[in-house]
Amino acid sequence: MTDVDLEELLGHLRATAELPIERDANRWLGEAEAVVADLAASDLDPVVLEERLETVEELLGHVSETGHDEADDHVAAAKALLSER
Repeated sequence: MTDVDLEELLGHLRATAELPIERDANRWLGEAEAVVADLAASDLDPVVLEERLETVEELLGHVSETGHDEADDHVAAAKALLSER
């Protein structure tokens, strides 16, 4: 995953934080956002980067719906970015 992809992923996750979403979804998305923010600010070995992206994918796997259509679109886009790597 490139730095541009990480920034795009982070942008989608940050966008959900500004929307009124369900509490449970917010918790998972907040954790995923924190991990991706750390990844975007770090220069990690590719193996470590992949492990952490798997963690983000797992966190997002807990979110099926957020209770807000726009947030759902951002989550779907984030999941798509992760599946393209």
